[in-house]
Amino acid sequence: MVNRVKLTRIEKGITQQQLAARTGITRQTIGLIEKGQYNPTLQLCIKIAKNLDVTLNDLFWEENNS
Repeated sequence: MVNRVKLTRIEKGITQQQLAARTGITRQTIGLIEKGQYNPTLQLCIKIAKNLDVTLNDLFWEENNS
C-alpha cells in the first residue's frame, strides 16, 4: 500500500488542520496517517479522499510498473 495523503494535501493547498476539520478528526491523526504510523479505517480513507477530491486509488494504490 502507498500513502500519498501528504503529497496530495500539499498539492491541493490544504493544511493538516483544515483537512482534519473537514474529516472530523484531529490534526495529530492526519500527521500520523501521513507518516504511516496510523492505519485509518476504510470509512476514514473515503472521507479523506472525498475532501481532497481524489479517489482512494489516487491516495493509496501502489502502481505496478512491471
